[in-house]
Amino acid sequence: MTGSEAAGQKSMRGPAVFLAQFMGDAAPFDTLEHAASWMARAGYKGIQLPSNDPRCMDLSLAAESQDYCDELAGRCREAGVEITELSTHLQGQLIAVHPAYDTAFDAFAPAELRGKPGERQAWAVDQLKLAAKASRRLGLNAHATFSGALAWPFVYPWPQRPGGLVEEAFAELGRRWRPILDAFDQEGIDLCYELHPGEDLHDGLTFERFLDSVGGHRRANILYDPSHFVLQAMDYLQFIDIYHERIKMFHVKDAEFNPTGRAGVYGGYADWIDRPGRFRSLGDGQVDFIGIFSRLTQYGYQGWAVLEWECCLKHPEDGAREGAPFIEAHMIRRPERAFDDFAGGGDPADNRRWLGLT
Repeated sequence: MTGSEAAGQKSMRGPAVFLAQFMGDAAPFDTLEHAASWMARAGYKGIQLPSNDPRCMDLSLAAESQDYCDELAGRCREAGVEITELSTHLQGQLIAVHPAYDTAFDAFAPAELRGKPGERQAWAVDQLKLAAKASRRLGLNAHATFSGALAWPFVYPWPQRPGGLVEEAFAELGRRWRPILDAFDQEGIDLCYELHPGEDLHDGLTFERFLDSVGGHRRANILYDPSHFVLQAMDYLQFIDIYHERIKMFHVKDAEFNPTGRAGVYGGYADWIDRPGRFRSLGDGQVDFIGIFSRLTQYGYQGWAVLEWECCLKHPEDGAREGAPFIEAHMIRRPERAFDDFAGGGDPADNRRWLGLT
């Protein structure tokens, strides 16, 4: 991209914050209005809403009622923020659950569906389709989710996997997600998978496998979160170079990876505070955010920069207060003209003369 091409393009938006890790029963995060107002005072311009939390929204009503969506967006604007995207992380997880994880993930579903994997999956599919409609009614263009996992128990091939196991897992994943992707396409919304250990979509290769399984679907995109790549010892900057055309959402989350003689990527079943790989509050970890913001700006990312706070050491309110100015300081405003425009470029009609050809 030349300077002239870059000039005038829209910049990314932010700072914003994902509310899932903050909502609770106590003020100031007991209601959407309280949480939105608190985040606005902390310097955030947008909030990403977990669609499964009734304190934030009624997803079924949002899918059906434009009046409700207008009122919901209005309440947020009155508090000083706008809705950036919706999330179905927990519902997306239930699209594909290996039986080894049935009990663990039952908590993500309504009580009456627990112990009923087939009904639980059907409910999750409906939730995703409702989220597509709600996103369109709210005037959004991207949505966050997880892929779920069928192959994750076999991530380390010991004993050796039977031939075709991974291929069949991704073929089935594609069959389950293709109708959902079509529903998002019908509403004009990009479905962005957060690539995350525990999901079948957890790195670039697995995303490519999935993309093949859904025929390169244009709505199958990426929620980029560098923290999950740090914990996998991946090159998270090169990831942007490779997949930038599919990156439609961005979680700004820090992490550190300090392997020892006792533990590495797998963590030895230790609690988060004792693991070599840990999520940290912004600025406390190892992520090169200057490099990330520079690359995303270089490739023309125009979505939101959204804090996802997860830290085993720092209080969430402190992490949130520090997060908004941190994101603001790293955001890059695109130039309105190329830096060397002052030197001029001559008339393109004279190009052959410049080359000495006339």
